[in-house]
Amino acid sequence: MKLTRSILLWGAVVAVAAVGPAVAKEPAKKDTLVAVAPQYDTTHVYVAPEDVDKFVSSFLATFGGKSTKQVVATVTPTSSSTTSQLLQTPVGTVSLFGFKTLIPYPFGAERNGYLVTDIDVAIRQARAAGADVIVSTFPDPIGRDAVIQWPGGVNLQIYWHTTKPDYAAFEHVPENRVYVSADRAAAFTRSFLAFSHGKVVSDEAKAPGVEIGRPDATFRRIRIESAFGKMAVLVTDGHLPYPYGRETTGYEVADLTATLAKAKESGATVLVEPYTSEGRSAAIVMFPGGYIAEVHSLAQKSAAQASGK
Repeated sequence: MKLTRSILLWGAVVAVAAVGPAVAKEPAKKDTLVAVAPQYDTTHVYVAPEDVDKFVSSFLATFGGKSTKQVVATVTPTSSSTTSQLLQTPVGTVSLFGFKTLIPYPFGAERNGYLVTDIDVAIRQARAAGADVIVSTFPDPIGRDAVIQWPGGVNLQIYWHTTKPDYAAFEHVPENRVYVSADRAAAFTRSFLAFSHGKVVSDEAKAPGVEIGRPDATFRRIRIESAFGKMAVLVTDGHLPYPYGRETTGYEVADLTATLAKAKESGATVLVEPYTSEGRSAAIVMFPGGYIAEVHSLAQKSAAQASGK
């Protein structure tokens, strides 16, 4: 009996000792926000060297803006050579690559590049949020880079620049369009929200299937906003007609009809003619070199709501 009481008393002491520090412990500090702003995040576009100039001409004629000076550089951790330039438009930025060598794996599969305030902190936070670092940090001519993969197989490059850039804000923030399966949608969304400190602005369980080329069906569409910009998570069964799933970015413009006319005049092809769904008119365009993009404009009421008016 005495032995039993002693064991119970000892257990109580251990329990109190375990609880005491936990109660006294300060709340964990919230992770530092590593995002900079949407205008510092780019869509990665790879085209053949002979198509670079044609793509630049068509893309800028369609959306306006300018290109930085083209350079030839090594932008991967292993030996390679590519032309590189930044196309800055009022509705989105493109990092354009025209590789003169074979493209080392897994480059070319990353859809976007996000500028971060501290790449080491960003990698630590990405891992904590559930991402895999598939290319460890490496130097490039203007800073440091890494490639991460989110649940669902979504590849993203993150950057840090040696010299802090200063870019004008977008007139319309572009939309990162991510296709994931129903099996991984929750994990992807949870991970990305934890990393970006973003929020879900809408979660439509039965969005109109016309938005993914299947007007007889519905699908789940999750829209996220964060300091990195906008994201549409398109949850599908993978039964997608061409070119859906090939477009990685949606560009918002003031006048879709006028923008498509400029695109056609500059050598682009309209793959999906304009359609209207839930306050948005949209089309899908292929630019010279094969880059495919969604282009959309909002109805007047929706545009006013988006701007907070």
